[in-house]
Formats: sequence, structure tokens, C-alpha cells
Amino acid sequence: MSGQLITIFGGSGFIGRHLVGRLAAKGNQIRIAARDPEVASQLMTQGNVGQVVGFKTNVRDPRSVARAVAGADIVINLVGVLYEKGAQNFGRLHVDAAERIAAAAKTAGAQQLVHMSALGATKDHEAAYARSKAVGEELAAKEFPGATILRPSVVFGRDDDFFNRFACILSIAPVFPLSDGGKAKMQPIFVEDLADAIVRIIETPSEQGKTWELAGPDVYSFRELMEKVLEFTGRKCLLVPVSSSLMSVMATLMALAPGRPQLTPDQVKLLKYDNVASGTYPNLKDLGIHPTAIDAVVPDYLRRFRRGGGLTPMTAV
Repeated sequence: MSGQLITIFGGSGFIGRHLVGRLAAKGNQIRIAARDPEVASQLMTQGNVGQVVGFKTNVRDPRSVARAVAGADIVINLVGVLYEKGAQNFGRLHVDAAERIAAAAKTAGAQQLVHMSALGATKDHEAAYARSKAVGEELAAKEFPGATILRPSVVFGRDDDFFNRFACILSIAPVFPLSDGGKAKMQPIFVEDLADAIVRIIETPSEQGKTWELAGPDVYSFRELMEKVLEFTGRKCLLVPVSSSLMSVMATLMALAPGRPQLTPDQVKLLKYDNVASGTYPNLKDLGIHPTAIDAVVPDYLRRFRRGGGLTPMTAV
């Protein structure tokens, strides 16, 4: 794989930030296709001078996408959003962009396409997020026969948007509502394991062109994960079961607030369903990767949410 040109759409995001350095260390040229190349440029230090570059790209513009994949040996699509805002909606990013990127990669003669979907994505899902992910992966595989499809569960790591977000909320809220009691199950995967999986797949021809379910070693209910957050942060908060219908109303009101919504009605729908590996598709262990447990990583980076920033009186001086 050394010495190839790899275009990564969404490469400046959470997963991309952990992937770029690994690919650069293999001697590859990395082109980060992003809306804001200034953000992408912060990753230039993960390679030698000129090895990692930001490339201003609008995934809604076919010509922009074509320029981004020109000459690329491998194309990786990590584009995704958890909530819709203006032009950044599920249909345009998870469906249209997925099809556009795959078609452009095929036209450009790329050898591989790696497409990021999501665990539990189905075309008949109640949540628009999951439906759009399912349609997107189907179109990517249609436009680029032999595409590799990745379906990760909730991804965690030091700069994640899952444990950090809920730790922030639980550290200040006296009460936290759990939709349907927080019964939905999840199988969080460590971002470093996910990045390792991507590298191993694109390095191993026999593992390419498959659909992968990438998840961690343990299954937790959403309630158990919130209890873990409280344990790791040393905080106390009353976890109160509420119906999904009431939670949806609350989420609708939250979505009206300026800035990023803490919860959306579509996310409430996602929380009605389990997000765990089916066992039907290959997984991390098939790549020789032993999945990392949340207990081994999360307590360290959630320490900052403890009172006093997790510092003892002596170390805080």
C-alpha cells in the first residue's frame, strides 16, 4: 500500500483525525477532501512536508468531487452527520454524496473505495439517519462494485462526541431522562481499533469488497452506559425513565434552541433500537484486532468532568 494517493472525504472529522497519521506513516500521500481546508491543514503535521494536504471540496458538487478523486488509488468516504441542519441533511450527505463519490472514484480509476455506513442501518428503519445510511451504502456498492462497506457501532475516543457530550450533560443536570428507560443496547468501538481496521482492510486484498460490522467487546444498554459515565466522572444524577413519545416532544423543543441540538426527534427514534453486531458479517477479530473495552480508555479522558477537574488538592496547586 506504500506510496499510494489516498483521498479521504470527511478526513478532518473524528475518525479521520485518527486515520490520517496511520496512513501517512505507511508512506502514502493523503488528500483530505473537506469543506474547510484550514481545519484539514491541522493534520499536515501527521506526515512529512507536503505528504498530507487539505483539499477544498464540496460533496454536493460533482466537479468538486471529481477533482478531489483525480489520480487517487484509494478513496475513503467518512462523510456523515448525526443531525440535520440546513443544507447539511441526511439525504444530501449520506445518500447523494455517497453515490456521487463512489461514481467519481470509479470514473477516476481508483482501485479501492471504502465507504463508512453505520451498524443497524436498514432501509425500513424508523429513523431517517439509519435509512439514509442504508440507501447510501447500497448506492456506493452499485456505483463502485467491490466497494468495502464499514458498519461501526457508536465510536468512542478521547475527542468523541458520545461520552464527552453525555458527561458534560450529566455533570450539571440533576435529572436525566431515559427514553423507554434506556433499554436499547449498544456495542461501542474504540476509534483507534476502527482506524486500525481500515488500514488492515485496505492493505489486505482478501478482506476488501466485504461488509464489515465493527463493534467493541461488550454490549451495554444505554442506561448502563450513562451509569458508566456517572461512575467515571464521580457525579450524581437521577436517571428517570420516560416514554419515547414524551422524549420526542422534549427533543423537538431542544432542536429549536440555537446552536447544536443536544437531542433530536430522529435520535429518539434511533434509541428505540439495539445497535449491536448481528454476527452475520466479519468483524474486528477476523482482522486480528482485539477490541478495546471502554473501561480501559474512557475513565482517563472523562476525568476532566470530575469536580476539580479530577485533580487532587495537591496536584491542583
